[in-house]
Order: sequence, then C-alpha cells, then structure tokens
Amino acid sequence: MEQLAFIEGLTQEDKIPKNHSNGLKTIARCLGASNMGESERETNDFYATDPIAIEYLMQLEHLNPNIWECACGEGHLAKPLIRAGFNVRCTDLIDRGFGKGGVNFFLQTEKWHGDIVTNPPYKYAQEFIEHALELVHDGEKVCMFLKVQFLEGQRRRRLFDTQPPRRIWVSSSRIDCSKNGGSYQSSMIAYGWFVWEKGYQGTTEIGWFN
Repeated sequence: MEQLAFIEGLTQEDKIPKNHSNGLKTIARCLGASNMGESERETNDFYATDPIAIEYLMQLEHLNPNIWECACGEGHLAKPLIRAGFNVRCTDLIDRGFGKGGVNFFLQTEKWHGDIVTNPPYKYAQEFIEHALELVHDGEKVCMFLKVQFLEGQRRRRLFDTQPPRRIWVSSSRIDCSKNGGSYQSSMIAYGWFVWEKGYQGTTEIGWFN
C-alpha cells in the first residue's frame, strides 16, 4: 500500500436490521420516521464535525467547485467551504436551521455534477457512500468523514473490493464530532477522510494529517 507524504500543521455503529436490507427506499422510510427527543440521537445520529476537518480536506484534496453536503446539519462543514468560494448545495433530512431540510438523500436520483462531501450518519455510512457513488460522474469524488474503524467488517470489505477508496487520510491528532452540535472536547475516537473517485479501481493509498 503506497504511503502519502505527511502533511504537518494542518459517528456509535449500529448494524442495519435485517428488515432494512431490502433497499434504499426502506432505509429512507426508516430515517424519515424519526421523532424528536430521546430517540433523536439514535435515529438521526447527529454528530457535528469540528470545522477544522474540512479545512484539512481542502488542503489534502483538489475538490470540484460544486460540492453537495447531503447531511449538512448546522453547516459545520459547509460554511468553511462556502467561505472558500465553493458552490455548495446544502441538504439534510432534518431541518436544523441551515440549508434545505426535509431532503432524504436516499430518494435523490438526479445525477450530481460535482463532488459529494459529508459526515454521514454513521450507522448508514455505507449506504450513503454507495448512493453517492451512484449519483456522481466518473472522476468526481465522494469524501466521507468516518471513524477509522469503518475499515473493519466483511460487508464493508465487499464495498472496498468493488469500489475501493482512492485515498484514506487518517487524523493523527483526533478530531472531535460533537453530539447534537454541542461543544467540542478531546475525542477518544480516531477519524479520517475516506475519499472515493468514481471509477477508480486501483490500490487504496493512505496518508496522515495533523
């Protein structure tokens, strides 16, 4: 596995129940049936990403001028992209006062001319990746901020074998994802940027940042 040069200075997994394995529309219905309150964390899995993560990604990757943040939350990733001059489409299943709420990503079928960048609800991360790769064109990127442990698992192994990431960037100094958009604290979980390029079938490269 090729190792990239170091760049200095620079959300609890739940298995998909068997009755959710019949396709994206079933998962979409499950996501859309959420209630606010105690069940919100489990259903919507809102862990806001420290914006520093997207600042690093902009240094690590050449991104398309058009970016879709399809689980935008309160804009923690989208706002720095907008400030940097990107044309950002911001949608989310839940209306959190930023972007366009009520948009179920799994029900979107129109091709997207650009990259898709997000921190997806972790328990549906693989489904987000697979659907995003269906929506982008060859050569365009799908960048997902995920726990490093996403590398584990036989089901994911099949994804990695058939649609390998082009690069995985591991955060050496752990970046926090804040529950429900609260304050950031020191994280006990290792995260990284998983970067797919539609159509790539080579060896996955790995690098480190911060």
